[in-house]
Amino acid sequence: MKVTNRGLLTGAKNAEGLVVIIDVFRASSTICYLFAGGAEEVIPVREVEKARRIKDQNPDYVLIGERKGRELPGFQYNNSPSQLVDQDFTGETIIFTTSSGTRGLVAAQEADEIVTGSLVNLEAVVNYIKEKGPDIVSLVPMGKGARAPADEDELCAEWMERKLRGERKKNSDSEIENLKYGRGSRFFMEENQDWSPEEDFYLCTDLNRFDFVIKAYDSPNGMVILRKV
Repeated sequence: MKVTNRGLLTGAKNAEGLVVIIDVFRASSTICYLFAGGAEEVIPVREVEKARRIKDQNPDYVLIGERKGRELPGFQYNNSPSQLVDQDFTGETIIFTTSSGTRGLVAAQEADEIVTGSLVNLEAVVNYIKEKGPDIVSLVPMGKGARAPADEDELCAEWMERKLRGERKKNSDSEIENLKYGRGSRFFMEENQDWSPEEDFYLCTDLNRFDFVIKAYDSPNGMVILRKV
């Protein structure tokens, strides 16, 4: 098994084999909370206006998303696990657009298979990959706006790669704690609590909270659809 780390939007476009799109703060984590709440499927969308068009055509769908971390006008929820963790999404279809993670999911056109990856389901993703045994695994930490590396995504990719290579070094609580002083610091600023609440940090770094994997499928109309496997 060849494991590569191909970051950001360029990495997503060029990723091959079994591709893992990683966006810890917050898309890949949020998706897990949506499926834990009973969602039937999630439609990742790159453009805001396309997300709105899908909603107009399907009024019963739930519209969730952000740009620059903030909830979009007319959307029902932000890309925020703390908004969603107690919601019942049983049987719902979610339209989801974000600054980084959903862009990677749509861009990974060269992939044989795509799954999402985060700290909250890290072990499940690693076990899934080991069971599948692909020749190539491409880890894609999406970073800030899919343009610049982010320490939380790099850490998640590093831990996944280490486990896939059979290295036994334990994941370190201190490494997660250190994320508070990088991009994660925004979750602890009083002025950000309405769009980037402290609880989101802890929900996104709750290591191995979930034991399932989220996989992308091609729909008949050409869109990417996410489902729990």
